[in-house]
Amino acid sequence: MTFKDLNIIPPIMKALEAEGYTHPTPIQEQSIPILLQGKDLLGSAQTGTGKTAAFALPILQLLYQEKQRNNRPHKIRALIVTPTRELAIQIGESFSVYGKHTGIRNTVIFGGVKQGKQTDALRRGVDVLVATPGRLLDLIGQGYISLKDVEYSVLDEADRMLDMGFIHDIRKLIAQLPAKRQSLFFSATMPPDIIALSHKLLGSHPEKVSVTPDQTTAEKVEQAVYYVSKKSKIKLLIHLMKLESPDSVLVFSRTKHGANKIVRLLEKAGIVAEAIHSNKSQTARQRALNNFKKGDTPVLIATDIAARGIDVDELSYVINYDLPNIPETYIHRIGRTGRAGLSGIAVSFCDPEEQPFLKDIQKLIGQKIPVISDHPYKQDQSDTANASANITLTGRQRQQAQKSGGGNKDRQKQGRSRSRKRF
Repeated sequence: MTFKDLNIIPPIMKALEAEGYTHPTPIQEQSIPILLQGKDLLGSAQTGTGKTAAFALPILQLLYQEKQRNNRPHKIRALIVTPTRELAIQIGESFSVYGKHTGIRNTVIFGGVKQGKQTDALRRGVDVLVATPGRLLDLIGQGYISLKDVEYSVLDEADRMLDMGFIHDIRKLIAQLPAKRQSLFFSATMPPDIIALSHKLLGSHPEKVSVTPDQTTAEKVEQAVYYVSKKSKIKLLIHLMKLESPDSVLVFSRTKHGANKIVRLLEKAGIVAEAIHSNKSQTARQRALNNFKKGDTPVLIATDIAARGIDVDELSYVINYDLPNIPETYIHRIGRTGRAGLSGIAVSFCDPEEQPFLKDIQKLIGQKIPVISDHPYKQDQSDTANASANITLTGRQRQQAQKSGGGNKDRQKQGRSRSRKRF
């Protein structure tokens, strides 16, 4: 199937062809026909599946067709709410690219920066507004934004909204939306709180589309795990960076403090790296991301929340410096590589206390991750013995983390043959 088979209109097809897009991803193939019919949609899909185009293309098409019938002034007719600044910027860029021949205006608003440029854009008039919850509610309160003309609403990355404590903000926003509208709801996982929220946004009979993790990530990404003591992780990371000299590596740290520490130790070893997390200013985060995309910074250290919205063509490797205690998060992470049908490589470091996390991850993806034992920083017997008393506690902590999260389970082309053998 091609995008032409989905009855995409010529102005949007022209933009897609310029970008080299001809065949839709599974979620695009399933979602676009439903949305063009004006139906509500509940989508279970993670970042990296082509989800943004799945909702951006039909929204642009419906707005353009309405504009052809009735050339009304630019008012907010489509609202996309998403958890992070990086993801909001990425979605806004997608609307600009896909809609450049339609005359449909979009703008992005988020916190952490002065609001002047954002309010100026709103005064000039926009058709599509992409926003993070906090700044959106703030500007509504100041009178800069009205949602009374919204015809299409999208709640993206709903599970991450829950993780970040946005659930009350989202309920306030839903209450301000017109009753008559087309609603879209996307979440990678569907714990009870998310299902309840989807009912409030969508009603009781939405169309449903699901793209499961093993269809979208695990089958395409070459995975490997290194057993290593916690204290030797940084040595192993430096060893691999110097041995392979990869073009771009996204490294996941569990904490913001840990991300900063990894950057300091890499730079001490002569490896250029930057960190991106919620304690960084928006300017610093965007600068680090741009440097990474341009190749000026080969190693980017990120926390899970900050990594939402990172979309880098031909990303060489993803490295889980710390394994996540929620297995679905592993799927999100390795989905940064192996995007749009391309292959990818994902490497995980596993210390003794993280072995239960690895077990849960392998159960979720339905496969054993190959172990690389030929490296200079292997665990010794004392590492495992010293950690054995902590394994039960770790499992209990994992259960508590799942409960506190409302029950949630928080492109590259073929790489060089030498790199593939080592990783």
